[in-house]
Formats: sequence, C-alpha cells, structure tokens
Amino acid sequence: MEKNWALVLGGSNGLGLATATKLAKHGFHIVIVHRDRRSEMDTIEANFEVMRTMGVQVKTFNADALSPIRQKELVKEIKTMLPEGHHIKVLVHSIAKGSLKPMHPKEGAPLSNQDIKITFEAMALSLYEWTRLLVDENLFAADSRIISFTSEGNTRALPNYGAVSVAKVALEALTRNMALEFAPLGIKANCIQAGVTLTKSFQMIPGQDQIKEHALKRNPNGRLTTPEDIANAAYLLTRDEAKWITGTVIKVDGGESLR
Repeated sequence: MEKNWALVLGGSNGLGLATATKLAKHGFHIVIVHRDRRSEMDTIEANFEVMRTMGVQVKTFNADALSPIRQKELVKEIKTMLPEGHHIKVLVHSIAKGSLKPMHPKEGAPLSNQDIKITFEAMALSLYEWTRLLVDENLFAADSRIISFTSEGNTRALPNYGAVSVAKVALEALTRNMALEFAPLGIKANCIQAGVTLTKSFQMIPGQDQIKEHALKRNPNGRLTTPEDIANAAYLLTRDEAKWITGTVIKVDGGESLR
C-alpha cells in the first residue's frame, strides 16, 4: 500500500473536492478538512464515499481550519492517525472564505479593514500556518508538494473583488517564499491560476453572469475551466517529473488570460 497522503483544506466541493478525487484515483490516501452545514452533509458524504471506493483511506474532519487552536488539534490528530512510515506528500489549500463587498457601494456598508483582514487570513495566511505546523510535527514526506489556487484577480481589478485580490497576491508571495525557504526540506510550492470556473464560490461573486459571459468570449477554446481541469494540473504537480517546478504561478485556463 502506498504511504503517501494528500491533506486537502477545503475539500468538500469545487476545486478542493475535484483535486482530492483525482489524487485518490492515483493512489493517494486523503485527509480532508472542511467546514459545512449539517444540511449539506448528505451530498458531501456521498462524494467522500466515492473516493473510498477507489481503494484508499479517506479521513475527513468537519472543523474550522482557520482557528489556531483547532489547527494544532487537527495536526495532532492527523499525526496520531497516520500509520507508521506514512507522510503528507501533498498539501492542497482550497479555502475560499472572504468578503465580496464593494469599496464604494451605492448603498450599504463598504469594504472595511476588518473584511480585508479576515479574507487575507482565510485565503492566504492559513496556508503558511498549516505548512508551519506540518513542518514542526515532521509530517511532510521527503519530497512533498504544496498546491494552492489563485485567480486572474491577482493582477486585474474586478468590482467587489478587492479583499480577495489582496489575499490572492499575498498567497502567491507566501508561496514564493515558502518554495525558497522550505526547499532544504524537499518542499515544492506552487499556485495554480484557474480560469473562470463554475464553483460554489464563484457563484457568490456579484455580477458572476457577466464574468462568465466575458470569460467565454475571451477563451480561445470556447468554454469555461472545469474543476477537473484544475485537478488534472494539480495531479501533474505531484508527479516525480514535476519536482523541479517550484515557487511559480501556473495558468490553467485554456488560454482565457491571453486576451
């Protein structure tokens, strides 16, 4: 049995779920930390069961991955749970929690400093916090990969996307420094820049219909990106042949960002 595990933060839907499923198909045991309502759990558990039919172990925690106290508890639980000789080969960060408030609304409250801080901590800083804890507990494999998801909002200004844009830029900066400073431990860290993808998170963005329509016009392949497209790229980054790729942002968008 393979001794490699993938820890997916935010793995109950969207890019995280697609990536977890892809990795399970290729023999990775899976740990998923997610935060979902009880009313959604029947569907979520059904998706988890699909992974279990692939002959791998799947452990899940419906817990707050952003709480410093809970983070430490979860890492301790994961360490106790892993069989002897098993390690975390892949850490996938797919936490999508943040503010989509406008900076200058026609009515209602504008984006606040606190909104930006919460978004930054959830969608960027938490990647470093989890990495640091896993390093401290010596849970990473000798050759391990860290994968997170960014978007074109890292360079393009989009209405209501200010807080998330800040977080994405910070995520990329943290990834570069993690790739540099954790390299002696065998850690490779990269961001995947996904094209417009119809996920639960995307559907919460104000004006998402217009964003979708614009993306379809821009994309030379005439379709939107799918979660499976992103999962395929994430899997490629876990392979031995990708061990020399680190500290970069890889566009997986079918050419959407070309124009």
